Amino acid sequence: MRELPADLRVLIEQAKLHNSWFTAEYTRAAVAAIADNLTTAKLSQWVDPYLPDLDQPTNKVVGLILAGNIPLVGFHDILTSLIAGFRVQIKLSSDDNKLIPYLLNHLISIEPAFANFIQYTDRLKDFDLIIATGSNNTSRYFEYYFKHVPYIIRKNRNSVAVIHGDESTEELQPLGYDLFDYFGLGCRNVSKIYFPENYDFRRFFEAIEPFHDVSNHHKYHNNYDYNKSIYLVNGETHLDNGFLLLKEDERLASPLAVAYYQIYKDVDTLISQLNAQREQIQCIVSNQAMEVLAPCFSLGKSQQPALDDYADGVNTLEFLIQHK
Repeated sequence: MRELPADLRVLIEQAKLHNSWFTAEYTRAAVAAIADNLTTAKLSQWVDPYLPDLDQPTNKVVGLILAGNIPLVGFHDILTSLIAGFRVQIKLSSDDNKLIPYLLNHLISIEPAFANFIQYTDRLKDFDLIIATGSNNTSRYFEYYFKHVPYIIRKNRNSVAVIHGDESTEELQPLGYDLFDYFGLGCRNVSKIYFPENYDFRRFFEAIEPFHDVSNHHKYHNNYDYNKSIYLVNGETHLDNGFLLLKEDERLASPLAVAYYQIYKDVDTLISQLNAQREQIQCIVSNQAMEVLAPCFSLGKSQQPALDDYADGVNTLEFLIQHK
C-alpha cells in the first residue's frame, strides 16, 4: 500500500479515537479500495456506456443520507451523483463525519468546480432526489418522508457464503476476509454460511484460524463474550473456536461475532432458496459459479466491489440519469 499523506494519517488516528470500530488498518483499507477504483481506465469503463447522457446539464440536487457502519461507506453514492452532474446535499453519519470531507476536499483541489456542487447539512431541504441508507426501521420513515421525490432507500441486507465441501484450506481461508473485515459490520460481510451435508467443521475453523487477532479488539471481544454467555445460559447448541460462534439458524442476519449456518442437500434447491431471499441478500460468496440473482463473488472478495457493483443491486447511475 502506498504511503498516505501525513494529514490523512493524522485524521485516521483521530477517527479511531472518535469511533473505535474505525481502526487504522481498516480505514487505510477503505481508502485504498477507493483509490484502486479511481483510475482513468476503471472510471472510463464505468461511465462509457452512459455517454452522452452524463453530459446533459442539470441543476437538480441529490439529498444523500449516509451510513457510518464502516469507513467511507457513503463515498460511492457521492461520487456517482457528482459523475452524473448533480449537486449533492450530504447528511453525514456522526460515526464518519471527518474522512469523507477530507476526500472531497482533495477532490476539489483537483477540480475546483466541484466546490459549488457539494454541500453538507444536518437537515436536508430543497432537494430533487434522495438516496438514503439506514435500517429497516428508518427506511419506513424515509419512504414516508421522501415519498414526494424519486428515491433509493436502502434497508438492512446481509451477505452469505456457500461452501461446496471440496475447498482446500488455502481456498477456504479467504472466507475470513468476508467474515471479519471491518469486524463484520458491513452489509457485504458474510453473516450466514451454507455447508453441504456431512461437512467437517474442523476444516472451516482451521481455515479461518489466521484471523484470530480480530478478538483483540475490545468491542468485538465484548460481543463475542456476550453472545457466548447467552448461548451457554440458554443451552443453545453452537460451535466455538475462541473468536467466532457458529450457530445453526434459518435467519440471515446474525449478531456480531456470530455466523449462522445451515446444511443443504443439493445446490439447485439451495439456489432456489437464495433467489427467494434476494431482497435480503447483498451478495453471495462462493468458489463455484452459481446461477443466483444476487451478485456473486469468489471467497474473500465481498469487500472489494467494483464501481458498477451497486448496493442492493440498484444501478444508482441509471437511476440518476433517468431523473436528470
